[in-house]
Amino acid sequence: MATLEGTYTALVTPLRDDDAIDWKAFDALVEAQIQGGITGVVPCGTTGESPTLDHEEQLALVKRTVELAKGKALVVAGTGTNSTRGTIAVSQAAERAGVDAVMVVVPYYNKPTQDGLVEHYVAVAKSVSVPVIVYNVPGRTSIDLGVAALARICERAPNVVATKEATGNVLRAQEIARTIGDRITILSGDDALTLPMMAIGARGVISVTSNLYPAEVSRVTRLALDGKWDEARRAHLALCRVHDVMFVESNPSPVKAALAAKARMTDRVRSPLARITEGARAKVTEAIAAYEAAKG
Repeated sequence: MATLEGTYTALVTPLRDDDAIDWKAFDALVEAQIQGGITGVVPCGTTGESPTLDHEEQLALVKRTVELAKGKALVVAGTGTNSTRGTIAVSQAAERAGVDAVMVVVPYYNKPTQDGLVEHYVAVAKSVSVPVIVYNVPGRTSIDLGVAALARICERAPNVVATKEATGNVLRAQEIARTIGDRITILSGDDALTLPMMAIGARGVISVTSNLYPAEVSRVTRLALDGKWDEARRAHLALCRVHDVMFVESNPSPVKAALAAKARMTDRVRSPLARITEGARAKVTEAIAAYEAAKG
């Protein structure tokens, strides 16, 4: 199975003004990630606005990403839904398309029990042969996959190999590392916490900021993996303001605004999301200008 460490970009989905996918901008985005030395790309995660993509769009994005990136970067498809049957169908379609792994978000809205979450992940993992990344983001799903439940999943599903830890809590990542150890790879789901999580054993990040700065975010994880902690700390701290403003309003509106400012795509997002307010846009612009001025 693929070694899942380093920096993975949770790709945005560029949209045209008529709300259709902007394939030219998407191709350029993926190419920029590859040129930036990214480890992998993640189409159709929540940063890619997966809840508003229809099935045909989602499969088309996955297939296009495989065509563009296979052999150059790992492709991890976001396939999670709030239906086990639906998640299995999407995951199997992604596997047929040639992805290296799938990422499955904790089912949202339903509020399953911990037992229900275990059965969900085991069923999905058994339906595919590719590695599975568990994605725990209770701030979005309203339910938290506990460490004990994650350990039970690992016991029953050998191809569950990593967890995208987006609780915003380094202590949770520490508890996973202490309890489950090397059986599962921890990947930070919060750019601002990447280095603190790597200090206690995480192996990288699934990043929003790397849509904008693939080489710079990749450098932080590479330095940390190489044990060059002082350099990693300086590089991470330099990016912290940028990381913060990527969530000044609902993701992915801020990062799309930043990419639009660099003429890489429009800042259109699918309803019910909205473009960021002018006040938020000013914060994004200021943080990026300060970071780029400091870089020289």
